[in-house]
Amino acid sequence: MARVPAPARPLLPRRRVDLRRIATADLPLKIVAVLIAMIFWVVSVLGAPPTEVIRDYGGRVAVERPQSVPAGYVLQGQLGDVGVRLRGAEAALANVVASDLHATLDLPAADLHRSDPQDVPVRVEVATAGVKVESYAPATVTVRIEPITSRDVAVQARFANDPPTGTVAGDPAITPSQVRVSGAASQVARIAALYATVRFGDAVTDLVSSVQPTAVDASGATIEGLTVDPAVVQLTVPVLPTATTRTVPVVPALRGSVAAGYWITRVTSDPTVVTVRGESAALSAIDQVTTAALDVTGLGADTTFQVALLLPAEGTSLIKAAQATVTVSIAPLTGSRAFPLVAVQASSLGSGFVAEFDPPAISLVVAGPVPALSGITTGQVVATVDATGKGPGTYPVDVVVRTPAGTTAQSVQPTRVTLTIRTR
Repeated sequence: MARVPAPARPLLPRRRVDLRRIATADLPLKIVAVLIAMIFWVVSVLGAPPTEVIRDYGGRVAVERPQSVPAGYVLQGQLGDVGVRLRGAEAALANVVASDLHATLDLPAADLHRSDPQDVPVRVEVATAGVKVESYAPATVTVRIEPITSRDVAVQARFANDPPTGTVAGDPAITPSQVRVSGAASQVARIAALYATVRFGDAVTDLVSSVQPTAVDASGATIEGLTVDPAVVQLTVPVLPTATTRTVPVVPALRGSVAAGYWITRVTSDPTVVTVRGESAALSAIDQVTTAALDVTGLGADTTFQVALLLPAEGTSLIKAAQATVTVSIAPLTGSRAFPLVAVQASSLGSGFVAEFDPPAISLVVAGPVPALSGITTGQVVATVDATGKGPGTYPVDVVVRTPAGTTAQSVQPTRVTLTIRTR
């Protein structure tokens, strides 16, 4: 009968693992270790810097006009606005408002010696904590930095409407009549007029108003950015009834005679008409206003006179105009003068030759201004023929006539002569 082998016994005895004992052993120390690890984790998480992002600001930032422009200069041009890109944490970016962003010009970088347009750098700053400016565009703004200049300009009255029906505006009085205008040199140079504009009311009363003058250019456009000193002028405009006024032409009164050989081609007056005020009986007999006498004796050129206007009748007065500018235009009379015998001469005749002409003289009529004709002497009218390169012989040649400046040969008889050249 076979034997069954007994099971092999392990070499080392098996140890029983007590999990409960492992978990509870040194439990307080283990709990303290876990708490310390958790505290370190929380501190590391809270102490880590927040994640930064880059984001475009949701609006445009206007470039502010600087307050510290160098003395004696003025900044010209539209500054516009810029787009801004910001960097920071989400929470910080959410706190950015429009008042935290400021865009300014870097004026120290500009060239004050240039009056033409130049590109000046822009600076952008943000006042929100934890937010920085990443970038912005455009980086420059085109402006002009010009020196300030000034000039005295006369103030003119301008009416925004007509005076009440049945009335007429009298001659306006402006105090002061001239003011000083200052600003950028290019703007001051554009000034064509300085107007004090007023509006008539419905009541028939004289207009008295304090007005701020406005500068305009040649096209009538208002010029901005100028300073006027004084800033306000006093404007007084009489409002007169039209029933006692009448508009008549101005007639210049000339006396004397212009220089001999001249004549008056035209006489102009500025103004051409004036308005006369007075009683109806006096006005009914007035059809013109004459100037004081203008003496034209001996005048030989255009002449301009400043002359007073004469009151047409007692009890009348002139509205607005008190004198006139009269221009007398003068021109020389034209005529002609005959020179029946003008000897013919040869030009460029070779040495050793003599010239004879048939006929020996021509008849000439010179035309031009009478003063010039009267001053011509016989030697100033010359008739020549060209003998260049001609030797002994007979030649038909054309006659060339020369007269003083300002005159012309009106007729020449004959225009051709026979030239005979002989040896001396």
